[in-house]
Amino acid sequence: MASRETPGPALHGRGTATQPPNRFDRLHVQVEPDAHLDPLADETARDSPVATEYFRDASKSIISTNDSPDVPFSASFNPYRGCEHGCIYCYARPTHEFLGLSAGLDFETRIFVKEDAPELLRAALSAPSWESKVLAVSGVTDCYQPIERTLRLTRRCLEVLAEFRNPVGVVTKNALVARDADVLAELASVRCANVALSVTTLDEGLRRALEPRTSTADLRLDAVARLNAAGVPAGVMVAPVIPGLNDHEIPAILARAAQAGARFAGYTMLRLPYAVKGLFDDWLERHVPDRKAHVLSRIEDVRGGKLNDATYGTRMTGTGPAAELIAALFKTARARAGIPSSGPPLRVDAFRRKGQLDLF
Repeated sequence: MASRETPGPALHGRGTATQPPNRFDRLHVQVEPDAHLDPLADETARDSPVATEYFRDASKSIISTNDSPDVPFSASFNPYRGCEHGCIYCYARPTHEFLGLSAGLDFETRIFVKEDAPELLRAALSAPSWESKVLAVSGVTDCYQPIERTLRLTRRCLEVLAEFRNPVGVVTKNALVARDADVLAELASVRCANVALSVTTLDEGLRRALEPRTSTADLRLDAVARLNAAGVPAGVMVAPVIPGLNDHEIPAILARAAQAGARFAGYTMLRLPYAVKGLFDDWLERHVPDRKAHVLSRIEDVRGGKLNDATYGTRMTGTGPAAELIAALFKTARARAGIPSSGPPLRVDAFRRKGQLDLF
């Protein structure tokens, strides 16, 4: 069924206000009142007038591959499609359109759950054809979004990875990742895990508007410290850098990351593919109308005069003098903070199939 976007008033606790209708087989999740909302996330999101719905995802496989030259991994998995965090700028929003849904409110309120994710992952790693490689988690949507506190699918997938000693890199905006420090530490003990906490801003007002159901920056940085204390190499991603809105915060974010013991730091430039351009434009009009023209102009400065440029090799960093200035600012601030550009490399030779002798 084709969907349509219906503009409406701003919704408290949500990243956007569009509500396209559709009908799916719902997944019944029995949770206590408000339990689907991560206690580590923004408390103001709890009184949103639009409830989140969960649907079964009947995928028969779990690992996706890519050959993109500017993505630092070739394989990834995620137990969820859609993301309740509601980040208005999320480049993954258009993926919901393949499901007949909208990149707007549907993306953050209609979450598809791969209930068989751990079993599918175990089957994939058990296959004779599987060659150990780093698996990325949250390459698209966040594997530690609020429902993970209840369903624990990501944790169960990590337990499978620990069983096989297959390396994994986790990226998240949720401090809930520190809950799984024990499993991640088991993997890290054989150099098979690292975690990046994505920090967009230290300004709580801006965070609540940009990323209404994410953990606060303080809690994310605390998670970095807790993971490193447990022996899990953890760092930060300043992501996304939004020219004219948060790029000036890069030095402060990296200084705070250094205090948390960050083992590495990187950044990505804002990407606005397809419907995300319109959603972000609307967000600017609602939240920072006096800065809208300036922010859009700055984005065009790093995207060759456009709001988005998907060219491989530059889509993560942008191009032109403005992008070069941001890159120089980041590099200088990272060096001043004493944070390496990358953490310890992950190994693939520790991999073991079920029943294989422990040789390491």
